[in-house]
Amino acid sequence: MLLMKYNNACAGGVNLSFSSKVKREISEHFGNGRHCDIAELSAFVNMYGQFREFGGKFCLKIQTDNLEVAKKAFTLLQKTFNMNIEISLKSNGKKRSNKVYILLVRGDEEVQRILRATGILLKENDVDLIEKKIYPTIVGSICCRRAYIRAAFISTGSVNNPEKNYHLEFVLPTEVLGVQLRDLINTFELDAKMVVRKSNYIVYLKEGEQIVDLLNIVGAHVALMDLENVRIVKEMRNDINRKVNCEAANLSKVVGAAVKQIEDIAYIDETIGLHNLPEQLEEIAHLRLEYSDISLKELGSYLAEPVGKSGVNHRLRKISNIAELLREGKGESK
Repeated sequence: MLLMKYNNACAGGVNLSFSSKVKREISEHFGNGRHCDIAELSAFVNMYGQFREFGGKFCLKIQTDNLEVAKKAFTLLQKTFNMNIEISLKSNGKKRSNKVYILLVRGDEEVQRILRATGILLKENDVDLIEKKIYPTIVGSICCRRAYIRAAFISTGSVNNPEKNYHLEFVLPTEVLGVQLRDLINTFELDAKMVVRKSNYIVYLKEGEQIVDLLNIVGAHVALMDLENVRIVKEMRNDINRKVNCEAANLSKVVGAAVKQIEDIAYIDETIGLHNLPEQLEEIAHLRLEYSDISLKELGSYLAEPVGKSGVNHRLRKISNIAELLREGKGESK
């Protein structure tokens, strides 16, 4: 088989992006039955389907440079409709390594079977209409909603390497499909948003927890565990950084306060002498000069009659007030 041969040729030794790993994993995942297969096919036809006439026959053409889309769409068409599907492969542009995969279904009856089953071909006032959008009956059950989102991600989705930042998006060709996909995702209690980028409609999630939930929805359980492991490491690293920064800030405050206390004590000693301070203040002043780098709690334990942190702080504040009064020329030793 052409797709299998090319897939085997590409396998081995290739460093896949996180996004490609997700697509490869979920491309092997199938839903609960024919209804889920049809939901996935509906997404592929919405994103890539072209309707043309070849040799007098109506045809459905799915053309993509995404190998996972080509493999999954081919499998679903065979599995669900058991019809003949033509496959071709051609080079895209100057680089021969850029491949385009073309799946072709010929015949009015065959194509109509597919389009009616996926809800894309409807009869309105006895007229057949083809309209690319998500039809409610196709995604009526939870498993079919999961299947549609899964195929939409394989087709148009991408997710950033979680080591860098959290961002998952779908790039939709029309506003109708963008709005419908956003609303479909949000039926799982997520908060997907949509923006316009150039001529495309971008449905996206930016929170790590919500991206984990969406990977669970589409069945990317291996990728989900990889992302969760990264999240745990990042959260631990951020928590450690917060604690280190907090401790550094506290240490800086303690050092700054100690320096100010020593400056006040030295000023008092130069002007009126520490012996003119009340006994309790003189004692704490000498201790602070001797032990300039210890905490207030430790300082209090060195007193003849130990006091707690608040008691030491109270005495040092009194010393600071005396120093300020002396600096203003209104000095009183008491």
